[in-house]
Amino acid sequence: MRDRIRSAVLYGWRQPFRIEEFEVEVPEGWVPVEVKAVGICGRDLVVWKGGFPNLKPPLVLGHEVFGYYEGKPVTVYPAVPNPVCKDCPPVILGENLPGGYAERVYVPRENIIPLPDDEFEKYAAATCGVATMMHAASVAGVKPGERVLVTGASGGVGIHGAQYLQLLGAKVLAYTRSEEKARVLEDLGIEVVRSLDFYREKGRVDVVMEIVGAPTLNESMRSLRFRGRLVLIGNITGEPLMIKRPALFVMRELMFSGTAAFTYDEWLAAIKVIGKGAIRPFYKVFRLEEINEAYREAMEGSRVGRVVLLVG
Repeated sequence: MRDRIRSAVLYGWRQPFRIEEFEVEVPEGWVPVEVKAVGICGRDLVVWKGGFPNLKPPLVLGHEVFGYYEGKPVTVYPAVPNPVCKDCPPVILGENLPGGYAERVYVPRENIIPLPDDEFEKYAAATCGVATMMHAASVAGVKPGERVLVTGASGGVGIHGAQYLQLLGAKVLAYTRSEEKARVLEDLGIEVVRSLDFYREKGRVDVVMEIVGAPTLNESMRSLRFRGRLVLIGNITGEPLMIKRPALFVMRELMFSGTAAFTYDEWLAAIKVIGKGAIRPFYKVFRLEEINEAYREAMEGSRVGRVVLLVG
């Protein structure tokens, strides 16, 4: 079966999206979800820049999908069984499959998760960030009372993930150079540091959640205590990661881990936490037709939280 769906289509790296009817091949047994809101993730921006050379345009991006299935509010867990290879790893909605920058997506029923309500914008803003930090906190083994530094703390993962770390009982330090963003973080009860040499006065941290990557990696690494842990969540510029002082890494016996997205259970848990109102969502909305303006906003990094597309 084939379907033609109104979508924002990417035909070339760093090129504007085109709004058009896009034909998709529907795997047997997959069902349609009517998209109402979709988050623009930092991963989407990396794809748009050409950072995943295994992907080939044309593409319909968007893996943070929220909308209706059979008239009920749902989300879609974005790691989908490979429709052409049962023994292969899952594929990602919006990358290997047409995603949520469209009026509807087709997915297996088992990837559909009910939502507590139909306030789609808040889930599109916060779910990916909370689930990502849940997984990163699990990788790092974050314990109540530990001091955790979050770089890129005002972005979609940072501001929502930092709130989740607070729920875990961690003492969160958020790094931002913006006075305006600092005020927003402080309103959440999060301690803000404006420079990464903060440890000279405030002491070192147990864990670094490194969302920015190459631009801050070496400075944030210096803030770690002996046997501290650093988890690399993102690398926004795509630059190679260079450890400038290997002796520091060696002599302090620092632990360095990556983190790969989140599990089904973590996505579900994030939905529940947001649905209960334990996470305050931060976002700015654009219509699907405004996607190129939305991408300019997301690339500038001037907003707090996530950029969300409204569809339909």
